[in-house]
Amino acid sequence: MLFKKKGVFTEKDARKVIEWMSANPEEGELIVMAESVTAEAKRRLWDYARAVKLMADMRGEDREVRVEILEGYVSEKVKGIDVETL
Repeated sequence: MLFKKKGVFTEKDARKVIEWMSANPEEGELIVMAESVTAEAKRRLWDYARAVKLMADMRGEDREVRVEILEGYVSEKVKGIDVETL
């Protein structure tokens, strides 16, 4: 799922995205598009991906979440969930 935000993507935004991803476990990809992303937000997203993989391994499941972070211009034409609406 693509999440976009104009401006700086912070740790608070990362928490919102992780809550949404937790409520929708069928999603296997998490893409964040923002003008810039803080180091704390990146760490939180990567920690979430590692936690999902670890829990799946403990349960004997085959599940993982791939995280991609795109920094730069955010176009209105790109379809995705606006973090401001979460």
